Formats: sequence, C-alpha cells, structure tokens
Amino acid sequence: MIAPGSGWLRLGLASAVVLAGCNDGAGSRAAGVPTRPAATPAASPRSAVALPSPAPSPTRPADFVLAGQLTQGGWMRGTAPEGADSVALDGAELPLARDGSFIAAFDRDAPAAAQLTARLADGRSVTRALTISKRAWNIEHVAVGPRPGAMPSAEYQRRRAGEIARINAARAINAESDGWRQNFVWPVQGRLSGMFGNQRIYRGTPGSYHSGMDIAASSGTAYVAPADGVVILAAESPFTLEGNLLMIDHGMGLNSAFLHSSQILVREGDRVRQGQVIGRVGMTGRATGPHLHWSMKWRRYRLDPILFSGPMR
Repeated sequence: MIAPGSGWLRLGLASAVVLAGCNDGAGSRAAGVPTRPAATPAASPRSAVALPSPAPSPTRPADFVLAGQLTQGGWMRGTAPEGADSVALDGAELPLARDGSFIAAFDRDAPAAAQLTARLADGRSVTRALTISKRAWNIEHVAVGPRPGAMPSAEYQRRRAGEIARINAARAINAESDGWRQNFVWPVQGRLSGMFGNQRIYRGTPGSYHSGMDIAASSGTAYVAPADGVVILAAESPFTLEGNLLMIDHGMGLNSAFLHSSQILVREGDRVRQGQVIGRVGMTGRATGPHLHWSMKWRRYRLDPILFSGPMR
C-alpha cells in the first residue's frame, strides 16, 4: 500500500443494507482479522494494476487518461478523450464533469475484465480494455451451520422496512460535490478490528462479507469527514442494525456511511469539508463494543475504504 497524497491515490427485506458482520473486534482473532493497523492487511491486493497519475495538460487527450487501483473493491479516476459526448463502463454510462473527468469503481467480487467506451461527437468511439486484479480475501471456513436466529418480530419488520427505504432514498440522491476528487483521510484513528471483504463460510454456505472497515475507539471519540460532501442521511434515532447512521455523498455516485455513532453532529443537507468533525464513536445498533464502521459505495458497488485513504499511520 502507498501512503495518501502519493501518485497512487491520484489514480423480501435484507437483514442489513449498510451493515455486514460488524463488531468491536472481540471475535476478530477467531475470524482471522488483524487486531491492529498493518501496512499490508489480509485483504490487500496481490497484484493490483496501479495506473500512473495523469500529467496535467491544457487540452484534453485523444485517449483516456486514467489513475487509480484496478482491483476488486478499488476505483479509478479518469479523463475522457477530446470530443467525447459520453463515457460508459461495461455499457453503463458514467457522469462527466465539465472538464471531462469521471470516477468509476469495482465491486468486491468484480470480474477480471471491464471496458471503457467513449462516444465522440463525430461518431467515432474510443475503447480501453481494463484488467481488474483479484484479491486474496480472508475467508474462514466454519464446520458448523449459521446459528439460527429468532423470527423477526412484526415490529422489527415494520421498522426495518422504513429504515431500508430511507437508506435507499439517500443513496438515490445525486449531490453536487467534488469530494470524489480528493485524497481521502481516515475519519478516526484506532485499532482496525474488522477488514473489508472478510467472510465466513458455514458448511459450504457463504455468510455475508464484511462491507466496510471497523475502527475500534473509545465511545465519544470524535470522527471527521474523510472528504468533502453533502449529508444525505442523519438518523434522528438509532436504526435497528446500524444504530445512529450518518451518510455523506461525495459526488458522482460515491458515498460514505458511518455506523454506531453515539452522536451525530451534522444535519441532512449540510455541506461538510474534509477533516470537519461530523460525529462521535459509539456502539448503538448491532455492535458489541464502541467502534466506527466506515463503509463506501459507488452506485451499487461496495468498496474498500483503505484503497481511498491508504494504510492508517
């Protein structure tokens, strides 16, 4: 992994929509999760394709200029070719900024190949084949089946339906922000008690993989915005699973979610700046101890926050 600021970084109802296997680290050793920050976490890329930072140019290039980490859970920023009317990733159109720049990302289980296509005003097209490297996720095989849970109560189902609707509505907002262009920072310092992508398989049946990073810290510890953005959800009362949930839209379909807060210090619609205190660590919702669960999504894809922020120092 390479430090923030380097050229590398410029490159039915579900039971949980934001949350997946979150804890304070009490079970992290059994799950094979590192119990302290490491320069090379268990889920780090084996051979991620690192793209060089684009050199500044007063005019747009004739081909794509790309920078980022082409790996599962990773992302890239790019500049479209001169004269491009539209850009698509595997047929899905991407929003373009006025300067022709864009962002795209790759799910935790993204396939090995993708293709960028730009349609030019003169009818021509420019394509770029992408190779997405596979990652060595921390997978634990358990010789027992998943523990059966009690049937959800009618009250839980009623509450959860409303929570999921709020989360989906928040993610449907397309806020105007340039936070997606920034080098992200860690929202809080602490022990990494849960890594993105970790998963248990119970007698051949996969459980949900961990959808973000868990950062263990004392209850009440302030956490900050990792990049500029607009607050799209700030729970007035704890959600059943996520607890006090805060979500920020960084623009271009990229957003962050912060779970289990003891206190949220911003309101929906607020514009926040990178490094601004936005909440306090807690253990509300389904959590076994005080920690901050930070997850990121681009469109429907779940992303690894450490690929945005670099290793914690």
